[in-house]
Amino acid sequence: MTGVKFDFDKPTKLIGQPEARLDAKRLLHGRGRFVDDIQLPRMLHAYFIRSPIAHGKIVSINVSRAIDADGVVNVFTGKDLENVVEPYVGVLSHLAGLRSPPQAPVAIDYVKWQGEPVAVVLAHSRAQAEDAAELVEIEYDELPAVVDMEKALDEGCPLIHEGYDSNLAWQRTVDVGDVSNAFSNPENFVVKKKFKFGRHTGVTLEPRTSIAEYDPSDDQLTVWYSGQAPHMMQFIFAKHLGLMEENVRVISQDVGGSFGIKVHTYGDEVAVAAIAKLLRRPIKFTADRYESFMSDIHARDHVVDARMAISASGQIVGLEFDDVTGIGPYSMYPRTSAIEANQVLNLTGAPYVIPNYRATSKVVFQNKNLMCQYRAVGHPIAMAICDCLLEEAAAHIQMDPVEVRRINLMADNSYPRTSASGMKLDELSHQAALNKLIEMMDYNSLRADQLEERKDGVFRGIGFVSMVEVTNPSPMFYGIGGAPIASQDGATVRLDAGGGIHVSSSVTEQGQGTNAILAQIVADVLGVDLARVKVTTGDTKTTPYGGGTWASRGAGIGGEAALLAANALKEQILDAASVILQAKPAELDINNGQIVDAKTFVEKLSLSDLARTVYYRGNELPDEAKPELVATRHYRVTDAPFVFTNGAMAAHVEVDIETGFVKVLDFWAVEDCGRVINPLLVDEQIRGGVVQGIGGALYEECLYSDEGQLLNTSLADYLVPMASEMPDIHVAHIETPTKSSVLGAKGAGEAGTGGAPAAVMNAVNDALRHLGVTVYQMPMTPDRILSALAETKTDN
Repeated sequence: MTGVKFDFDKPTKLIGQPEARLDAKRLLHGRGRFVDDIQLPRMLHAYFIRSPIAHGKIVSINVSRAIDADGVVNVFTGKDLENVVEPYVGVLSHLAGLRSPPQAPVAIDYVKWQGEPVAVVLAHSRAQAEDAAELVEIEYDELPAVVDMEKALDEGCPLIHEGYDSNLAWQRTVDVGDVSNAFSNPENFVVKKKFKFGRHTGVTLEPRTSIAEYDPSDDQLTVWYSGQAPHMMQFIFAKHLGLMEENVRVISQDVGGSFGIKVHTYGDEVAVAAIAKLLRRPIKFTADRYESFMSDIHARDHVVDARMAISASGQIVGLEFDDVTGIGPYSMYPRTSAIEANQVLNLTGAPYVIPNYRATSKVVFQNKNLMCQYRAVGHPIAMAICDCLLEEAAAHIQMDPVEVRRINLMADNSYPRTSASGMKLDELSHQAALNKLIEMMDYNSLRADQLEERKDGVFRGIGFVSMVEVTNPSPMFYGIGGAPIASQDGATVRLDAGGGIHVSSSVTEQGQGTNAILAQIVADVLGVDLARVKVTTGDTKTTPYGGGTWASRGAGIGGEAALLAANALKEQILDAASVILQAKPAELDINNGQIVDAKTFVEKLSLSDLARTVYYRGNELPDEAKPELVATRHYRVTDAPFVFTNGAMAAHVEVDIETGFVKVLDFWAVEDCGRVINPLLVDEQIRGGVVQGIGGALYEECLYSDEGQLLNTSLADYLVPMASEMPDIHVAHIETPTKSSVLGAKGAGEAGTGGAPAAVMNAVNDALRHLGVTVYQMPMTPDRILSALAETKTDN
């Protein structure tokens, strides 16, 4: 990256400091403004009647009794909206061969998963709508449900979509080197395992919520949306509701967590906007927790048959796997449900030198809720496949898992280079991260303690993972395939008359601290107090065009745009100051809200005095001076498809072989996310991600019956890690700034979620392997651990 220069080591720097979030006090005082807090005149509440069966034909819908119920204004079915909403299709052109039929926001003729919207009741209150929903009479002709993704492609299996020859949505194979020879060579040792990854979901604190208001006087649709990508949704509402894009405003204010769950197109949200247009009054929809489990996208549902060939000296010779993933009856629009499988193919083994690599993924339709991108898309599967096979292989050749990694990890001085699957890699530090991790956790002492505790019947294990994380995606991720998803982000930075700074950015705040880091970057560049910087995000009417928040891009792309805009504004300020002070711009600087002498730091003029001169007393300036005190800049990654973050993690667990319970005692993470803007926020992002990863490894799973019924639709039955399950999580950093930007920041928000499951699985197996037991199914529940122990006892 050439052009703008910036001093990251100046004495007054803010970038790199652990500054507290400026919005924390407001949120803790209960003054957050979430979508469900908004009350509009004449607003109606929408309640969706959802299919109770996984697959069937809708024979009839009788809404007459419901329409006559107290408080009810109308009831809509799929056929009522058929000519109002243009159907959508979740495919991308660069995922060659991906297919999915057109989808309507509310089911028409057929239902294809339990929880699919079938009708929607509009009433003056949510309670009235719920009561009236019980009066809607729906008759179904139930059809066979395709639930088991491993059997979805079997000959004779029922077809979900009429006109399709199979339930296959997409398939891709990566084949590099001579894999067959690697596995046939008798000098190599081969380990084979079957991995099962449980389908789970994001469980956001705030459920999905939207309010749509249509003004027919100027054909204006306004949508308040608890989501991540306002400009993407602006396009989608406009295209599918027949509106001009500039007539659609999408507002995303405070959001109570998203984790990728809220970056997709949901039929209920599209239906709300369509009904608002039809009824010409505001419509609110808020999902309850039961609806969230049935309708928020699920993820991670994979079965993988994998094998690794390793030499006697510990070098990986070959890696091969076949992955099957079930995505529900449709590919999610517009990001598609094939991206997760594609990530698994691309990222498995990425930290290691693997000369021979073959991987196939089959994406299949099934009668379950839709699957799509969720925090750390594909990463937990990809990291587990390679790193768990590697530790299994190391055990068989009696090599320490740290040593086998040192042998196979890419050298830190070997970049740029490509991964086994052909991904372009640069500026990574796997070896340094592993070394720092081993030092931080006092590995040798832990190993010694493990052997002593085993004598007393205490079974503890240590597991590792070396990982990469996809961040700062370029147009090669979505835009190249035709998706309305911006790879760039923009920032507008303005000096106000009072000397304060206003930042308007296209990235969004989801609770992760994006607004705080934007303020920190701009305050650092412009030499003002952090409290004087105010940030606006999440409004398509007032912010620059951009992609929003996903794929750990807020700091790396949104932050870079803010840095570039702030630098441009600084030049404008110093140009204006040079006219007023009759000095050269190079002789001036900004410090603590004052124009100062660049060498002596003697104060010359306050920013507020400068701004008021420009805004109020322009007559005091020469006629040829035309100062601008606002700047807008955009940024996108141009030199690679992604900017990769890397890390090394370790878990220390204790397994009770009598109960099957696993307790995570400690967790360590060393992360290289480039330049760390705010270590306080980065550390907590990593810790939160680790906890979410532990959830996937040990607790979380969406369980379905053979008939396609979701069995656990409350937090009483769907387990998430609570405070008592959280270990001490120790975080350290290596900083290798990316050369693709001035700021040098990579992403960090998904690393913990991507790496923790593999580390925990390796730790559990390390605790049990000496008993002849390993478990390769997530979540590793007590029942599954006890079953594995029982099978070993029976075999013995």
